[in-house]
Amino acid sequence: MGRLDFCASFPYFFVYLCRNNRELKMKLSHIFAALATLLLFGCGSASKNNYNTDIVVSIEPLKFLVESIVGEDLAVKVLVPSGSSPETYEPTPKDLTALHDAKIVFSTGVIEFENILLDKLGDKSNIVGLDKDIDLIKSECSHHHDGRSHSHGVDPHVWTSPKELRTMARNMHTAIMQHYPDSTKYNNAYLALDSLLYNLDIECCARINSSSKKAFIIYHPALTYYARHYGLTQIAIENDGKEPSAKYIAQVIESTRQNNITRLLYQIEFPRSVVEVIANDMGVEPIQINPLSANPVQFIKDVTHIITQE
Repeated sequence: MGRLDFCASFPYFFVYLCRNNRELKMKLSHIFAALATLLLFGCGSASKNNYNTDIVVSIEPLKFLVESIVGEDLAVKVLVPSGSSPETYEPTPKDLTALHDAKIVFSTGVIEFENILLDKLGDKSNIVGLDKDIDLIKSECSHHHDGRSHSHGVDPHVWTSPKELRTMARNMHTAIMQHYPDSTKYNNAYLALDSLLYNLDIECCARINSSSKKAFIIYHPALTYYARHYGLTQIAIENDGKEPSAKYIAQVIESTRQNNITRLLYQIEFPRSVVEVIANDMGVEPIQINPLSANPVQFIKDVTHIITQE
């Protein structure tokens, strides 16, 4: 019998026990009052703490897409907390419980930690990779995690392009509607999200086409899908996960001058002091960006503004 069942049945047990014994009834009445209070708080606490995560997502940008569709109807948990990096993420016991209990687990399908973590789950029927129908970009980008070097065959930053973000939202909507097929509300919310992403793409495209900027400098190549979609040249300082050589920096400086680039983008997890040294050598301004922003739409707008600003 569960705690809630016991809470419900206890009064009937008490009445049965004391029905023909007035003295016992008097003695136990005070005990029952105390126990009832304790059980009430205990049962209430059990109910309150029995919090089931409906949907789990791997990174913050995916939470934006989910909540744009389902609003506040469903509880959404993000595995990699805000301000953290997927490269250093380690799951907590609560994370593992949420993954096991969630109705749906959304992953990008291309970040290494997702594949390692989700492979450990016995039942994978609730896992939905959002990379379906995305033309993935091959990459030899290397990262270091706990002293181990990991090579990836695919660039994972699929959510940084409006085109790919729109495809991910469509895949997400399909999975959600399989669980809630009669929800007109979710369907209408998705159509509004799709329209938002479509207009975002049109806005960015117009701004880039009207700008003389056709290339940008970035410390780590996190905008590969964005650059491909808009026909821009991404010039990365970090090459194959390695610190740049003096020769390579000289080549980048020359590209900076030829393309009239005045800003160096760098991700929030890289130390500004290191980036500033390189930026000073190039004669450009270091600008911090956060590809894992909780609002990918605003992030793409901001990046477009930075790149196209004359």
